[in-house]
Amino acid sequence: MEYGFLSILPPIIAIILALRTKQVYIALLFGIWFSWIIINDWNFLDGTLAAIEGIINVFKSAGNTRTVIFSALVGSLLLFIQYSRGVEGFVNRVNKLIQYFENKQAGYSRVMIQILAAVTGIALFVETTISSLTVGTLYRPIFDRLKIPREKLAYIADSSSAPTSILIPFNAWGAFIMGLLLTQGIEKPFTVMMASIKYNFYPIIALILVFIVIIFKKDVGPMAKAEKRTKETGELMNEGSKPMVSDEVTSFPPKEGIKPKAFNMIVPLLTMIVMMPVFLAFTGWNEVKNSTSFGDHLSQAIGSGSGSSSVLYAVTTAILVVIVMYRIQGIVKSKEAVDITLKGISELMPLALLMVLAFAIGDACKALETGQYVANVTKDFLTPQLLPAVVFIISSFIAFSTGTSWGTFAIMMAIAIPMANIHGTDITLIVAATLGGGVFGDHCSPISDTSIISSMASASDHIDHVKTQLPYALIGGILTVIGYLVLGFL
Repeated sequence: MEYGFLSILPPIIAIILALRTKQVYIALLFGIWFSWIIINDWNFLDGTLAAIEGIINVFKSAGNTRTVIFSALVGSLLLFIQYSRGVEGFVNRVNKLIQYFENKQAGYSRVMIQILAAVTGIALFVETTISSLTVGTLYRPIFDRLKIPREKLAYIADSSSAPTSILIPFNAWGAFIMGLLLTQGIEKPFTVMMASIKYNFYPIIALILVFIVIIFKKDVGPMAKAEKRTKETGELMNEGSKPMVSDEVTSFPPKEGIKPKAFNMIVPLLTMIVMMPVFLAFTGWNEVKNSTSFGDHLSQAIGSGSGSSSVLYAVTTAILVVIVMYRIQGIVKSKEAVDITLKGISELMPLALLMVLAFAIGDACKALETGQYVANVTKDFLTPQLLPAVVFIISSFIAFSTGTSWGTFAIMMAIAIPMANIHGTDITLIVAATLGGGVFGDHCSPISDTSIISSMASASDHIDHVKTQLPYALIGGILTVIGYLVLGFL
């Protein structure tokens, strides 16, 4: 059945609701419900029951289920690390580095600690929330001591988290994106996602800008004023600013009476990161038929592996390694391990719920053929050359308006991929434009969760953070649009 104009109403209403209510969960839920009302010919009882079944049917997909479970288990891993004082041990190592830098020439330590903060944010690509929280919380005392504005810390925490998570997708982001691609009929989602990275200009530019700003001290706009204020007056924030404060990376207190050790943080995270490509190769090994060498077979196996299985197996392995490590050290007993695991799962349940709703609205839009309708309507005036830039701009607007890049991915992937198929545009380019637009809009939005968390962890005034970060984000966004136009016409 063809639904015509009705097929675009659910995502449009979801966007409007997200704008008005600032509640992406309510917006996605209503979009799912309204989709099934339309599909069931405006029968409200059948439509409501179908919407409930539509959400339940998300779990019919083994890939979706694995992705949701992975997201919840990441919370457990992060809580174990916090409980073991691994984060505290890492801070102590950083403080030793600071002491070394301070013995060097004047101003050297100031640049190096900012670079170290950015590198920490990149290293914690496993999850944007923990990246922003960790960078802000760990480095705030050090930045304060070196008289670096709180706005600069919030900018580094924010701009090194989401861009890294999207460029190194061995995490919940990657699993979520692969789930969305599978929903749109992409047979090898991991291959498509990895191939899109080279076209994902905004996150790449955002990370480059962070290091340019730090190393060459090229502050612009409000950030330049913040740096001048701190140098001249020593004030870390503007007069009258209201800092958002968070003193803990997680709500679970670290264990008393144990020595903080950095390797209790590094080993678990490194285990998960290393095991992801290992399990990709393992799950894809038997899928490869025609390979000329071991290296060729390995690379093809990684490309053919199950992304959702790999991230789930990797985080499970990391948790098992953590439990064994901490039991040997006497940090946790069996009951504590269970309590921490359950507490960690509960802390990331909002993320898991967002995934479920995102998958469900993607399925509903596919049933309505929303993307097909938009593609057919626009094919006469929207050329393939303009499509990547247009998709990036639309994704940016939705992310800016809703404050969530994940919700944007869920809405836009169901529209952008069918449009790419109709217009004959490279799928990887459109996927990159969708993902990059979501991150760009998130960086500009005052209601973005990652921006709010970055302000909170850095104890910065939130509006000051948004204002100081905006010029850098706009520079990256403009360069990205130009890049997509150039690629489109070439």
